Amino acid sequence: MAISLTESAATRVRNFLAARGHGLGLRLSVRRTGCSGFAYVVNYADEAQPNDLIFEDRGVKVFVDPSSLELIDGTVVDFVKQGLNEAFRFRNPNVKGECGCGESFSV
Repeated sequence: MAISLTESAATRVRNFLAARGHGLGLRLSVRRTGCSGFAYVVNYADEAQPNDLIFEDRGVKVFVDPSSLELIDGTVVDFVKQGLNEAFRFRNPNVKGECGCGESFSV
């Protein structure tokens, strides 16, 4: 069981937390939504929740609740800049399909 980060994603999280002045790391979860069933939720973690599973990669802690981990186990989180757009991207080996807009996925 693991979530990992590319160097670009880790740098983004470290820089944002430093500018923000507080926070423990990145919080990833999944919610039901969209045309394919699930969507990623990305937040910054200010505290650990009792059931959190905590991974550390490239000096960044990643907090995930157990029910979300079932859907995103093995995911690599990247941070991509394309022109004026920038976003976290997910390489999730569990995904069976994605919607056309790329906002939701199915497993």
